[in-house]
Amino acid sequence: MSEQDPTPKDLADRDLEEKQRKAKEDAEQAQLPYKWTQTIRDVDVTIPVPANIRGRDLDVSLKKGSVRVAIKGQEAIIEGEFPHPILLDESSWTLETTTKPPGKEISLHLDKVNKMEWWAHVVTTAPKIDVSKITPESSNLSDLDGETRAMVEKMMYDQRQKEMGGLTSDEQKKMDILKKFQADHPEMDFSNAKIG
Repeated sequence: MSEQDPTPKDLADRDLEEKQRKAKEDAEQAQLPYKWTQTIRDVDVTIPVPANIRGRDLDVSLKKGSVRVAIKGQEAIIEGEFPHPILLDESSWTLETTTKPPGKEISLHLDKVNKMEWWAHVVTTAPKIDVSKITPESSNLSDLDGETRAMVEKMMYDQRQKEMGGLTSDEQKKMDILKKFQADHPEMDFSNAKIG
């Protein structure tokens, strides 16, 4: 049984559903007392606070698996468990003056332990975003460490080879080994040899 191509109505319904989901997600995120963004490597959180607040007025606790940010004597602005652990030594917080009201903001920089996963939320009690809809920022191969870069380059090469009907790097290696073996053993018949 083959699936039918979606009709224009199906596509319109799907588009409307996606817009409604995104609007609901945006509304939930707008209700949070902070704003946050992420890359595949880290999460940045900004929390607006009154202009008269100083660093000593703050109660900030950053741990590998949780966070608490509050103005001393008040309820926490953000508190809870992270969905995934952070690298504590690479993470930090600062209090910065801003040009827009209320005048200052606490800035959290959270360095992810796992650089291969998106966070659905900053703390597990907050509403989630749909991480399957995230479009990663384009990164340069030069940004990657040597091992990752080599792996990505091999995957890109193999993909290009497949598209052109050529051999992937692994298939080429097997072919080279077989050719060398054939050259070393001319007495053997390889006419029915299969590479698999």
